[in-house]
Amino acid sequence: MTLLAIPNVSEGRNESSIEAIARAFDARLLDVHSDADHHRSVFTLAGDPGSLARAVLNGAAEAVDQVDLGAHEGIHPRVGAIDVAPIVYLDPSDRGAAAAEAMVLGDLLGEELELPVFLYGELAQGRTRAELRRGGPETLAKRINSKELRPDFGPQRLHPTAGAVLVAARPPLVAFNVELAPHATLEDAREIAAAIREGGPEGLDSVRAIGLWLAARDVAQVSTNVEDHRATPLADVVEAIARHATPSQAELVGLAPRAAFDGFPADLTVANRRTVEEALEE
Repeated sequence: MTLLAIPNVSEGRNESSIEAIARAFDARLLDVHSDADHHRSVFTLAGDPGSLARAVLNGAAEAVDQVDLGAHEGIHPRVGAIDVAPIVYLDPSDRGAAAAEAMVLGDLLGEELELPVFLYGELAQGRTRAELRRGGPETLAKRINSKELRPDFGPQRLHPTAGAVLVAARPPLVAFNVELAPHATLEDAREIAAAIREGGPEGLDSVRAIGLWLAARDVAQVSTNVEDHRATPLADVVEAIARHATPSQAELVGLAPRAAFDGFPADLTVANRRTVEEALEE
């Protein structure tokens, strides 16, 4: 049985820091995706139950040393230096093993690194990342102090430089970004995201979306997380966005199951396009 861990670290600009964190993750490293505008790196690791949580802990310890959240500036929402650290199961039959590994990981991060850990998703009655990130670290600290929220593991306060960590056990999620052709604005991207995300007027099942402005490239972007690629393949996301603005190019953050690209338009370039299956076969 192989499980994946996909820690997201709030560092996407300092190459030496990213490399040091990558080396510290003591597991098979399948992929690293870094983005300067988001100021974030996504690491994809593969390992066995019983060892993967400790491997993530080793990289997380390096991330705590390398990242000061107080000096962090990036457009991606975050509450921690190791912002999220989900354990991912590729087969539904491995769901229990992933859940157990995620609980072990939460305990290790809380005890050994003194990070407050919040569970989300199936391990927390469906609580979402967005609910916990709302307002950033400052708001999260206030919610802890007021007793509105209580970490599931670790201290009852934010780490002074590393904030908090969000941990889950989940099936594969596809992080997929679409840049809009000039002269689309940030407001255009936000309106499109609000329209196509689940719960919006054109809501796509299992899609979370936000509109962003990428200053380094001077373009608007619709950034999405597709939580069930079988319910909503990436082709449907592109089609929904194209009803409002012209997509110029797309980007895959991390890896995606091969099936996520079923029916995908051949004329849209996808940067970093690589599947989980390809990475595991290498």
